[in-house]
Amino acid sequence: MEIKKTALAGTTESSDIQITLSKGNDGIDVDLTSDVKKQFGDQIVKIITDTLNKFQITNAKVRAVDKGALDCVIKARTITAASRALNQEDQINWEVL
Repeated sequence: MEIKKTALAGTTESSDIQITLSKGNDGIDVDLTSDVKKQFGDQIVKIITDTLNKFQITNAKVRAVDKGALDCVIKARTITAASRALNQEDQINWEVL
């Protein structure tokens, strides 16, 4: 699926992650900022990428600012940003959940 608009989900508060999703040209490019990037960066990127793949998004620029979010929060924020970027806020994609 093609991203229709830039979308944002989440905050930069403690234990949260802010995901900004915009159009990309060359696959899924994740720019991650996190204090725990050394320890958990690969896992965070994997959760974001796997979630976007479930939406069939193949080209996207992702800016992720992590403040210690759990995996379930990362997935939830990514789902929300993807739904907004695809103009599908009112249409729940149950297969992704």
